[in-house]
Amino acid sequence: MSKQSPFTAPIVDSLTIRVVVDSRYEAILPKESHPCVTIEHVGAIPGRIMHTLAAEWGLSLHLASLADGKRAEYLLDFGWTPEVINRNIDLLDIDPARLNGLVLSHGHLDHYGGLDGFLQRHRQTMRDDMSLYVGGEDAFAARWEEDRSVEPESDSPSLAFWGELSRETLFAHKIESVCCEKPHILDGSFTSGFIERDSFERTTSPTRVQSPDHFTEDERRGKLITDNHPEEHALCYIVRGRGLVVISSCGHIGIVNSVKSAMATSGVDKLHAVVGGFHLAASKQDYIDHTVDALADLDPDVVLPMHCTGRDFIETMRHRMPDKIVGANLGSRYTFGV
Repeated sequence: MSKQSPFTAPIVDSLTIRVVVDSRYEAILPKESHPCVTIEHVGAIPGRIMHTLAAEWGLSLHLASLADGKRAEYLLDFGWTPEVINRNIDLLDIDPARLNGLVLSHGHLDHYGGLDGFLQRHRQTMRDDMSLYVGGEDAFAARWEEDRSVEPESDSPSLAFWGELSRETLFAHKIESVCCEKPHILDGSFTSGFIERDSFERTTSPTRVQSPDHFTEDERRGKLITDNHPEEHALCYIVRGRGLVVISSCGHIGIVNSVKSAMATSGVDKLHAVVGGFHLAASKQDYIDHTVDALADLDPDVVLPMHCTGRDFIETMRHRMPDKIVGANLGSRYTFGV
């Protein structure tokens, strides 16, 4: 892929990120403050005293921006199961009728698994011209994952089918899919387009896919190959007077690569916040240290890790950059800007 040229990205006055699905939930947290982000944790839910938010492995974020009095809302990813996303959206009083669009970060089940059930519940109340923005056609590829419950009989691991995002599902719900292989402007935000692989980072993914190109002998025989996620993209905002916010749901391509691609695309060199999954849970400490070094050079005001980021990265950040890291919690709301 060729380098992206800077383009004119929209600027917002504020951005609010609400965690709809994640694997960590603390029902009782003390009030927190940070000079660069307003933090609101969920305590008791008025009128719902016998209910609690549900956590699972996966991610979904509700994003609301405000620019010149105009509000725009998007739902980024949909968790693993419809039961969890629908339960939490109800408890958090998120109104799907107000959504401008839907965004899928990449084609993994823990990010699109709840989509069909979410649409079954809410599509009739949503705007007619609803679109799902994906980073490329590979978002619809079938994927396989190593089956850890089966002892391999050879050096080749046993693979289990791990889902496939259905175009038929989108068609049935009258959702248009929009492939954003290049940066794409949304209301108040933009997608990164293809994420360049320019840093020390390597693509880390637990899944395998069938190659569409069939260049090698293995591929010509239909053998599954490592998933390089050409479809993964980041969702980005420029907050007036603050800088660039990069939201990476999983970061299989590398969080540093994701940030640098977004900076190059937008032409904005002031990094305000890095948010989401950084896919470092299984990484060794030297790789994590290298990542933290690179983030320190990029100098964000806020680092808000979620989902697959991993305990070791978070602990390293708390030691190295305690003034920048902010803890994520299911249901919590984080506001950047005025």
